[in-house]
Order: sequence, then structure tokens, then C-alpha cells
Amino acid sequence: MIVDTPAEVLDARPGSRLMWPVEAVASILLVFVIGLLLAGVISRYVLSLPIVWIDEAASISFLWLAMLGSAIAIDRNEHLRLTIFLNLIPERGRHFVDALALLVVATVLLALIVPASRYVQEEWYVTSAALNIPMSFRASAIVAGLALMSVIAVGHAIRAATLANLAAAVAVIAALAVVGWLLSPLFLTLGYANIVIFLVGVVAVCLLLGVPIAFCFGVGTIAFIAFSTHVPMIVLVGRIDEGMSSLILLSVPIFVLLGCVLDATGMGKAIVEFMASLLGHVKAGMSYVLLGSMFLVSGISGSKVSDMATVAPALFPEMKRRGHKPKEMIALLATGAAMADTVPPSIVLIVLGSVAGVSIAALFTSGFVIAVVLLLVLAVLARWKASGESMEGVHRAPFSLVWKTLLVSAPALVLPFLIRGAVGGVATATEVSTIAVLYALVIGALFYGGIGAKKFYAMLVETAALSGAILLILGTASAMAWALTQTGFANQLAIYMTDLPGGWFSFMLVTIAVFMVLGCVLEGLPAIVLMAPIMFPIAARLGINDVHYSMVVVTAMNIGLMAPPIGIGFYIACKIGDVSPDEAMSAIWPYLGALLAGLLLIAAVPALSVAYL
Repeated sequence: MIVDTPAEVLDARPGSRLMWPVEAVASILLVFVIGLLLAGVISRYVLSLPIVWIDEAASISFLWLAMLGSAIAIDRNEHLRLTIFLNLIPERGRHFVDALALLVVATVLLALIVPASRYVQEEWYVTSAALNIPMSFRASAIVAGLALMSVIAVGHAIRAATLANLAAAVAVIAALAVVGWLLSPLFLTLGYANIVIFLVGVVAVCLLLGVPIAFCFGVGTIAFIAFSTHVPMIVLVGRIDEGMSSLILLSVPIFVLLGCVLDATGMGKAIVEFMASLLGHVKAGMSYVLLGSMFLVSGISGSKVSDMATVAPALFPEMKRRGHKPKEMIALLATGAAMADTVPPSIVLIVLGSVAGVSIAALFTSGFVIAVVLLLVLAVLARWKASGESMEGVHRAPFSLVWKTLLVSAPALVLPFLIRGAVGGVATATEVSTIAVLYALVIGALFYGGIGAKKFYAMLVETAALSGAILLILGTASAMAWALTQTGFANQLAIYMTDLPGGWFSFMLVTIAVFMVLGCVLEGLPAIVLMAPIMFPIAARLGINDVHYSMVVVTAMNIGLMAPPIGIGFYIACKIGDVSPDEAMSAIWPYLGALLAGLLLIAAVPALSVAYL
């Protein structure tokens, strides 16, 4: 599902020399943002002297970090895209499709540069409240990022594709643009049909061609606005800016960095070893350890990929020795990651809170309990599956070993509770993320060996790239969601949904179906940003608590994310566990069924989500 850039391409990336200073600047910006936020925490909670300009300075730096990170992600081929259908195309045709996808990316970027420049000019007349500087200093990050990304995308296309493929791809894009312009008078009369043509059809075709998800949303929305409305394109740039710029989203790159620190210091491995010493001797014990470790490690990293990469190498060898089949281990790993995605600090919950206006503290509290419900459901299935497990030579770990592993893992075990307690108490998720990174770095240096300067720099660059890819998806998905709501479609959908027979629970079932499908195709964050502005107001009309609804949405999305043959998380789990997707596919369905049963229970019993808030 996620295509790795071939080594020979990475070694000769057309933008690689250009990217060295960009990577350095992005790393400095990330450190600067963390430093600003830490200074804000200290001034506010220690000195009781809040510094009013810190949020503005962090916001400006954050947008520059996001745009430069997006450029790094293009250079490294790390933007999320769907490749399962692309791999079915014969090799000769695939080269043309690859060139076409790169030029679609370049087209989106070039189409936005001029309106983005006008947007910067408009922002010159807006002055920031605390720093008293024109907001164009901040908005110019969009133009710089778009220009840099377009150079890299075109460079990749020229280097990777033959002249014939490039010429054919240019001809296809130009022909479609001319057809769209010629038919624009017709499109203006079609109403809701334009949603199907542009926001569904164009986006779906681009997804199938392997265009990165952020740019699929971008090209669909640009075509929709350009050919079927009279809305100026500068409005689209403003919506992209708005989608990337919420202060809550400042915690996203910091929690991504926290996941990197967790991997590098071995804090997650210490937790896994403690769990293994505690439960490894019982029937299905290693399955319980895997699920429990996913639960606890997720509370540190906030990243499914980091969770799986930490837990699998530590547990799979012993599980194989006890007779667990590799495909069963992958199924448990993937669904365990889906279960743990509501454990704070979950990046998905942070984004959902930002988009839907739901309390992050309430989401973190509820997510912890919901994860426990799903954990129990999976544990019951794992126990049943382990009926034939070989326990030969397995003994209870001596108390001295349990005590030793507890002492080693204790500093790491404190972190999830520190994060949860602080967010629910005095600090925001963004402030807590900076404290958590500082804690992890200090504890990692004192107890787990620390991180070298070269490794830490690589982590900063990787964090910038991944964060940029995530935030660009949020920006273009926000623009597409805005375009969708402006058609009036959302109001019509709300009227239809509120009249469904069966009331609020029927709507819940529709929600589960919608987000499972979108979780398969779009991955989690785009699905949330795209649909939350539409679905949450309908849920409110039906009297559904927003936290309860959030838990249903996130859990359904995670089930879809792990569901083959499309779910991207399933393929990530297979790659981490080094198991063929074809082999693992047959084993995962009972585990997904268990998660679905747990989800239906969560949907039907609101008290599971909200009774303790």
C-alpha cells in the first residue's frame, strides 16, 4: 500500500541537493517550536507570567515547518498513497501512470501558486495581535512550500520518466483541462451531480492511479471550483491554510517526534519485557502481552506504526516458538493497533478534536476506556485461539525478574499516565506533548542510553517529513470538505439522515459503514477531516453525545484501516512482521469480527463512552 522509494532513486533524487538546507531549516524550526512551547509552559505554570506572543510565533513557525516538511516528504516519496491497484498494471503501463501521477501533483501545486501569492498579498493588510507584524510573513510559507514542492515533483518526473511518457502525461492533463473548461457552462447547471463528477469521480480515479492522497483531494477540489463554480481560487488557499493551522495541531509533530524517541531509546521495549515477565507463563500469555504492550506503548507514542514496530520484534520469536502461526500473529498485531488508537496520546483524537470542536481531554478520557473494552474483546478471542498453544518449557518468571523489569520499565510506564493526567488537568495537549518529549529525552539519556546527535537530527528530519505529509492532507481535505458543504449537500444529507427509521442507532450503523469504507480507502485522518464537518452536526441533531460519536467514528475507521484487501494498516503490519499479505489475509477476519462486535456494543451503550466524564 505504501510504496518505498527504490534505493537507486533515493541515491539520485533530483531535489536531494536542494533538500539538504531545507531539511536543516525544518529541523531547526521543529526544535524552535518545541522550545517556544516549553517556554510558554514554564512562564505560565511556573512563573505565572504568560508570554502573549508565544502562540503567534509558534503558529508562524508551525506553518513553515508544515510546508517545508511536505516538500521533504515529496523528495523522499513519503506522502501517503494507495498503490494496491497501481501494482496490478503491467510494468510498461505503470511507468506512464507513475509519470502521470507526478505531473498531477505538479499541476495541483502550480495551479495554487498564483492564488497563494494573492493570498499573501491580502494577508499583508492583516496585522498579528501580539507581534504586530503583517500576517503575510506567515502566509508566505504556503507560496514557498508550493514552489519548492513543484520543483521537486517536476524534477522527479523528468528524471524517472521517459520523454514519451512525460509528453503523453502532459497531453492527457492538458486535454482534460481543456475539456473541463469547454464543458464548464454545462457543469454550472448540474448541481449535486458535480459532487459525483469531481469530488468523488476525479478523486477516486487519482487514488487508483497512485496520486498521493493530499493531491487527490487537491485536484478534485480545484477542478470542482474551477469548472463548476464562480468561486475565486484564493478562497481554496485560505481553506487549506485554515485546515493546517489550528493551534491544537501543533501537538502532531511533537507527538510524532515522541514516537521516534520511544523507538530510539528502547523505552517501549522495556515495557514489553515487563509485560512478558508478568504474563508470559499463562495460556495465551504472549497474546495478552502483545495486546497489553500495544495498549501501553500507544499511550507513549501516539502512532500505530511506532507501536507495531516496537512490539512485534520483541514478541514474535517467542510466539513462534510456542506454536503461534505467523498469520495469526499479524492478525493480532494489526487489530491490536486498531484497538490502541484511542489510547492517549492519539494523533487521530487530537485531529478529530480540532476538526469537530470536541474536548481533547474528554476524548482522551473516553478513549482510554473504549480501548479497554476492545482489549477485552480481543483477549477473549486470543484465549480461544490459543487452545492448541504449546506451553512446553514455559515457566513462571521469578519474582526477582519481574521486579527487575518493572524497575527498568517504570520511567517509561509513568509517561502515558503523565500525558493523560496533564491533559485532563491543567495543560493543553500541545503543552503536554512538549513536556512528554522533554521527559522522554531526559529519561532516555539517564536510563536507556540516550540518543546520539546524528540520530537525533535524522529523527527531526523524519518528523518534519511525516508531519508535513499529515498536515498537507488535513489542509486539502479541509478545502474539499468546505467545497462539499457549500453545495448545500450537507443540509440535504442531514434532513435525510434524521428521517431514517430506527432513529439515532440507524444513523450510528450508517456511520460505522461510512467510516469503515473511508478508513480502508483514505486512511484515518483524511476520512475524519473530510466527513466530520458533515456527520457531527447530524449526530448533534439526533441528540448523540459528541464524545460518544467520536469513539464510534474512530473505532470504525480503525477497523476499516486494518481490513484487507485495501486497508493500509494491514499491509504495514504485514511488512513489520515480514509476513505475506496473502497469507495473513485469511487469519484477520475473526479478529476484525471481534472488533466489530465491540464497536456495536460501544455504539449501542453510550455510557461506555461518557458515563465518567
